[in-house]
Amino acid sequence: MTTPGTFYGLGVGPGPYGLLPVAALEILQTADLIYAPRSRVSPDSVALAALDGLPFPRERVREVEFLMDGDDARIGEHYAALAREIAAHQWAGRSIAYLTIGDAMTYSTLGYLVAALTREAPDLPRRVFPGVTSYATAAALTGFSLGEGKERVLILPCPDDMAALRADILSHDVVALMKVGRRMADVLALLTELGIAEHCALAHRLGLDGEVVLPSLAPAPDPGRLGYLSVVLIRREAPRRFA
Repeated sequence: MTTPGTFYGLGVGPGPYGLLPVAALEILQTADLIYAPRSRVSPDSVALAALDGLPFPRERVREVEFLMDGDDARIGEHYAALAREIAAHQWAGRSIAYLTIGDAMTYSTLGYLVAALTREAPDLPRRVFPGVTSYATAAALTGFSLGEGKERVLILPCPDDMAALRADILSHDVVALMKVGRRMADVLALLTELGIAEHCALAHRLGLDGEVVLPSLAPAPDPGRLGYLSVVLIRREAPRRFA
């Protein structure tokens, strides 16, 4: 009887070369198949690009489109089908690594896949390795403190309504704003209006071509070249300075 293989979810990148847990790299180098998710609007997998320069068997990579179109039924069907495909490989004794950008379970499509695997094949072994979030990477590169003392920190996907974002900023000390996309111009305008742009930071396309890292948003950068794969770090008040 064939021993089932294990499914491994791996958070890779973002940012500078080498931001990958050692345990995850070991799995990457020994997995029988490596699934690299790719957006339908991109010709290449960003998660795979985060591994440039690292030694692993690229002939085992299988790119797969990830679906995030807002239709819950379609998303459920998509990940259920992918889970059944992966489960078939596991029953055949193959180990599977699935890549996701940043931390494996923070605003990640891997969460949908893990849930689908739990439903479709609850008895098959699986393990998820944490990765490095984009906002932690951005904070490290810009010297932005994500929380001091008892400060309240909010991790937030950017709302369409800037009034809602204003309320979130004013009710928290620090906001890590993700999934900004086409709303970047409105976000920058709001930070300028609130008079806090000087002590906010931004990172765009960490570790990829066109990377932008800004430790301050005053003066406001051109929003036209920013948006997708951007994170904005917002501080409601200037950081404390100790003598």
